[in-house]
Amino acid sequence: MSRVVIVTGAAKGIGLAVAEAFSAKGDRVVGLDVDGAALNAIDLPGFEGIVADVGDLDVIDRVFGDVAQRYGAIDVLVNNAGVTRRADMMDLDEADWDWIVRVNQKGVFFCLQRAARQMIAQQSGRIINMASIAGRGYHASSNAIYAATKGAVITMTRLAAHRLGPDGITVNAVCPGITDTEIFRGIIARDAEAEGVAYEEVLARVVAGVPVRRVNTTSEIADLCLYLASDGARNLTGQSINLDGGLRMD
Repeated sequence: MSRVVIVTGAAKGIGLAVAEAFSAKGDRVVGLDVDGAALNAIDLPGFEGIVADVGDLDVIDRVFGDVAQRYGAIDVLVNNAGVTRRADMMDLDEADWDWIVRVNQKGVFFCLQRAARQMIAQQSGRIINMASIAGRGYHASSNAIYAATKGAVITMTRLAAHRLGPDGITVNAVCPGITDTEIFRGIIARDAEAEGVAYEEVLARVVAGVPVRRVNTTSEIADLCLYLASDGARNLTGQSINLDGGLRMD
């Protein structure tokens, strides 16, 4: 049976891979993103793109309410939208704090809450939050504020799982490690330029630090999301699962 799946941050990277994976399963996918042009370029069966800022509660209320009304359910939420920039802890400022926390922490919580209201009414649902091994203290995180928000996502995942379990709702988090995305490639390029070395040299150094000697693909993260939304994971909740090639073994 086709499910109604909301994916935030769906226009690129991990979010797009997740949208593609659920679409391939025959699900109706509602993708939210601030990048309207990128959303409009997505051509997937059963996909609907909606320009939405997850940090704007009025927008989230409208979008989640509209999806529930039109389709009668919200079966799966993949809470993926997130932002960051590479910066030393001492170079971060209040604008960085407000921007990153607004999307990564406030946005994740209120999307979870709005989806959960509909899921409680229907007594079923799957919520998958995109955290990070940065939230477990991985030292090479893009910055300290980003890491703090991902730690918050891990904590709210556990508390939400306990609160929503009696209503037939599971809540889990995926904690990716280094992943081959546009953001990752941009970071490698900037580091290479700053060091005056080739892109391939910096990339090789990063890969050499991963125990399995490779970084994630976005499709591997999407596959884990599919599993967490499957019948096989109906008794799995409150967990934060590392997908990182062995960078953090906890």
